[in-house]
Parts: sequence; C-alpha cells; structure tokens
Amino acid sequence: MAPRTGPTPSGTTVYARTGDEIVVRGTTAGVVTRDGEVVGVHHRDGSPPYDVRWAEDGRVTLYFPGPDAYVRHLTHEPVSMDTITDVPSAPVTPQAGDGHVRSE
Repeated sequence: MAPRTGPTPSGTTVYARTGDEIVVRGTTAGVVTRDGEVVGVHHRDGSPPYDVRWAEDGRVTLYFPGPDAYVRHLTHEPVSMDTITDVPSAPVTPQAGDGHVRSE
C-alpha cells in the first residue's frame, strides 16, 4: 500500500495500524495543529479508535479521528490481517478532569 499523504475523502472511514501517523489539520489551510504516532489499534480491521502518542507532549490518549484528521501510512509493506492485534498496546485509563485517557 502506498503511503497516504493527504486527507481521506469526505465520508470515508479512516484505517490505521501501529506505527502510522495521525495528522489533525488546523482551521487554516495547510496548517497542522496536532500530529502523533498510532501506538495501539483496538480493531482487527484498523478502524478507530486508536491509542495515539502526541508529538507535542508525548501523552498517549484514546483518539477517535474526526473529519479534520487523516492517517499517513509510514510503511510500505502489505500487512496481513493475522498480524494486527485487537488489543491496545498499553492499558488505558481515564485521567481525572480533562476527558483524556493515558497509558500506564
């Protein structure tokens, strides 16, 4: 599979695997407000949600991509569905007060 370097077309589902990059666009064209590495995939088919380690602070949160996000596939090797796990890479627990989750 070739790496995706731009947003998915509107109305399509995002698919990712461990090691991919999530990019969240800003409100201004061409501006990236957040990016992070997918460190955990919860579903065998690669559908959301994902555990993402955000570049700006290294925190790992449970993330459901919205229409402003896309996945950049950083590997070129085909992936067998047998190699994808359906469990998070680390236990995830809510953090008090901010609605985010963190890995332990």
